[in-house]
Amino acid sequence: MVFEGFAQAHGVFLWSTFGIALVLGAVVNKTNFCTMGAVSDWVNMGDTGRFRAWLLAIAVAVLGVAALEYFGAAKPGASFPPYRAGQLLWAEHLLGGLIFGVGMTLASGCGNKTLIRIGGGNLKSVMVLLVIAVIAYFMINPFPGTDQTLFTLLFYYWIRPLAVDLGASQDLGAVIVGGDKVALARLVIGGVLGIGFLAVAFRSADFRNSFDNVLGGMVVGLAIVAAWYVTSNVAVRADGDLMSLQGYVQQWDFYNQSTAGRPADSRPLAPQSFTFINPMGQALGYAASGFQSAVLTFGVMTVAGVILGSLLWALVSRSFRIEWFASGRDFWNHLAGAVLMGFGGVLAMGCTIGQAVTGISTLAIGPFITFFGIVLGSALTMKVQYYKMVYESEATFFKALVSALVDLKLLPSSLRKLEAV
Repeated sequence: MVFEGFAQAHGVFLWSTFGIALVLGAVVNKTNFCTMGAVSDWVNMGDTGRFRAWLLAIAVAVLGVAALEYFGAAKPGASFPPYRAGQLLWAEHLLGGLIFGVGMTLASGCGNKTLIRIGGGNLKSVMVLLVIAVIAYFMINPFPGTDQTLFTLLFYYWIRPLAVDLGASQDLGAVIVGGDKVALARLVIGGVLGIGFLAVAFRSADFRNSFDNVLGGMVVGLAIVAAWYVTSNVAVRADGDLMSLQGYVQQWDFYNQSTAGRPADSRPLAPQSFTFINPMGQALGYAASGFQSAVLTFGVMTVAGVILGSLLWALVSRSFRIEWFASGRDFWNHLAGAVLMGFGGVLAMGCTIGQAVTGISTLAIGPFITFFGIVLGSALTMKVQYYKMVYESEATFFKALVSALVDLKLLPSSLRKLEAV
């Protein structure tokens, strides 16, 4: 997709993103694809249907991106955010994933689900979105008049030194094989992992017979692949040179006499796919700028597209319902969950979609750690909540947590503090 002018190329970049996000929002609403719900169904009822839908989305994304990259049609190695960076920020992925998992459970859904719920009329999720957006924005952008962000103030100096240097890239192909065979290694490893995830997902007859679960997983995975393809292939021709949008903006002054139409930051023009926490911060920045086109990004179009897609499905299906907080406790749970998702989602460099589907599709190691952390944090929160509900005053947080860890087979049964429920 080569265009003669930057404005036209940039427009296709943004509006293609919006179109894919629109479909994603409608289908996710229709099928009730929900990663927090997937963990809840598994932990509380032993139902793995929605978890298998999540695995199906990962499988489709991994297989699609592996094939696209091998044939030069996707560039996950140059992505925003840099999933394959040589520094493995394992502690940030793990801690961020755990925090995010707790937060999404308290707030009744992950970042994607928050947008879906807004489209369906849930006003609670509007508050969640605003809180996440503020925290995500200041985790990355400095406070006015300073050079300090929330990340540098609270995390950088103690957690960044824990990073492990894996060389040029942390993806499985580079780490396991490397050298001149890395391209083939990525294709083979991606194929094996993708087929493995497919096998696990479709092993269940109940899942195979669930149209919504299969549709939800397929569409989420395909949306990830489609976004990678579009953002990797929109290019502009300048003075005979073929350039990516990011490369063109980095050399803007060479090709243009005026700054009119120049994006404020070239990084969001890099190859990328769907994630939802940092884009909420980008959407806040866009609104705060007075909706200037210079700060209109892939992430902003993602947020708008998913909300509108969900709204359209809610109206067509007549499922649109205004919902507000049921109680003060409900409000505080959602507020705490939003705060935790804001911190955790940026710290882990993504959410249940941004890391556990988009990130894993790059075969980077960090997203696998984040995926584990999110599922663990969410499952533990659900178990602790359940123990405290059943045992009431007898179940201190410590007793409930230890018993939850035993239930998840992370501690020996001899340490159990409460009878299993």
